[in-house]
Amino acid sequence: MVLISSHIRNLSDAELVARYKETGENICVGELFQRYVHLVFGVCMKYLKDEDKAKDLQSHIFERLLSDLLKHEVANFKGWLFSVARNHCLMHLRSAKNVLNHQKELKKDLKPDMESGFDLHHNPVLEKEIQLSKLESGISQLNEGQRICVDLFYMKEKSYREIVDITGYTLNDVKSYIQNGKRNLKLFMEK
Repeated sequence: MVLISSHIRNLSDAELVARYKETGENICVGELFQRYVHLVFGVCMKYLKDEDKAKDLQSHIFERLLSDLLKHEVANFKGWLFSVARNHCLMHLRSAKNVLNHQKELKKDLKPDMESGFDLHHNPVLEKEIQLSKLESGISQLNEGQRICVDLFYMKEKSYREIVDITGYTLNDVKSYIQNGKRNLKLFMEK
């Protein structure tokens, strides 16, 4: 049975979540979105302090709700959504920080004449985007072991021991993959 939009507005958050899990009707999540769009936007603004980024992340959070609601038991939707939004913002900030730290680490390994060329560009934001794109391309060209270990170590901040547990590689393999991956990325970035 398809819900009528006037009827849907009368359902509680819990009823909407239950109905969505039962039927998969996106209109249920759409109603929840209408109710809490301001809450999620406020959380995103608190952490990101940039309206455009906050709107992008807000949209991404609500897109993820379509799958996340099916996976989790949600007793208090508003509280759960607040936690999801906060965690998503923190993960976004950590990811951005990791990328910048990784770029700084790779940049210090570049030749001095390349560094000065990097610093002289007129648009540092554009240059960072180009470097990030090149870095992502370089990572995608690493062999599987290097790519996995570099991603876990630098981007997800996992320790050697955690990488061993996640991948099943030996400790020596993990160290080797990270060292060789970093060297290969440096060579790729210098091209």
